[in-house]
Amino acid sequence: MKDTSLPTRGQLERRLSQKIQALYRSQLDHQTSKINCQLFEATLAIIIEESITAPEQLLVENGQNQLAEKVRSDLEKAIQPQIQQVIEEVLQVSVIDFLSDAKLDTGRTGMIAVLAENPALRHAKREKPS
Repeated sequence: MKDTSLPTRGQLERRLSQKIQALYRSQLDHQTSKINCQLFEATLAIIIEESITAPEQLLVENGQNQLAEKVRSDLEKAIQPQIQQVIEEVLQVSVIDFLSDAKLDTGRTGMIAVLAENPALRHAKREKPS
């Protein structure tokens, strides 16, 4: 018998994307264009498109790349605990390691969360069990 109370992988990935996007809006007053979350067993990869804020873009446009990178680094450090908390709330699994980096020239941020264990999920009909 299938446990239909568990979410599917796709539902978890969508919920994470929505919550991280809401976090960027509320904490950084910034609208990202797209957030793609991909769950691979006990690893979560996140790609955030257009993650660079207006102040960072302004610094880059005025040749202040080092300052823009420092601002980006500080913002990532400040928001990282909140992103980890969102991941743990949605997946109901602890994050044991978190890696993050942004590219000012492409406007993308990549994150990898290493989870303590595989999240509990229901396999969709078209999804093969892992």
